[in-house]
Amino acid sequence: MNSQAQPAPQAPPMDVIKTRIKAMWMDGDYVAFARHMEPGAIEILASWNIARGEKLLDLGCGSGQIAIPAARNGVEVTGVDIATNLVEHAQGRARDEGLNARFDEGDAGDLPYADASFDVVTSLIGAMFSPQPDQVAAEMGRVCRPGGRVRMANWTPDGFVGQFFKVLVGHVPPPAGVPSVFLWGNEEAVTSRLQPYFSTIELTRRHYPVWTYPFGTAELVQMFRTHYGPIKRAFDSLDDAGQTALRKDLEKVFAAHNMATDGTTRIESGEYLDIHAIRD
Repeated sequence: MNSQAQPAPQAPPMDVIKTRIKAMWMDGDYVAFARHMEPGAIEILASWNIARGEKLLDLGCGSGQIAIPAARNGVEVTGVDIATNLVEHAQGRARDEGLNARFDEGDAGDLPYADASFDVVTSLIGAMFSPQPDQVAAEMGRVCRPGGRVRMANWTPDGFVGQFFKVLVGHVPPPAGVPSVFLWGNEEAVTSRLQPYFSTIELTRRHYPVWTYPFGTAELVQMFRTHYGPIKRAFDSLDDAGQTALRKDLEKVFAAHNMATDGTTRIESGEYLDIHAIRD
């Protein structure tokens, strides 16, 4: 019997992909999830040495993990995110604290800002999830002033986060035609994307500060399933058997990286690529 090769899956239109990505990040409760990451985010922000009075654009700002602390330090902050509910939450935080910060709903690959508007463009595990990475790089170069800089932190494929995403895509493949988000954690890919716009590019692999949870890894997987949009959507797309298999595989990865032995969880949450690029 002659077998015929199956045609490659057709990539959905980009507007459909972006609509799905927006719905994914608006699902669950990212605000609750991000609270566990915020202490580490503040440590990374401090290492970036952003000065009081500088104009900062934070791409994929989420609930304001670095934008809000930067504004507290006197930085003139603008945050942008694709998820409406996260923008609204960040706006509320800034308003409640009387901070000099604004938050806009928008696309990191099509920014609503004038050329050379910002001294610093940042992204902490945010813009790496855009389905159009080359456009993101071009937009960062466009809105960053000459002599300004980009600071990014992007997961690499090699750490804990990279491993659990490998499990995830093994159960629920990503849309056809979309580059791996982990190319933003690959030195060669990042250099290729940024070189047309930035004269100096420094790349350093670091580890995100340890995540600590007062419960075990099975409960942590359940928390991710409930609160973290990408994992929640993956579970929701599977039948009962598929959900059981995904849960077991995730629990194996989480348990393998747990440094605690007292029934709690302490995870060196992942290697990331720290990016410092200076605009031409």
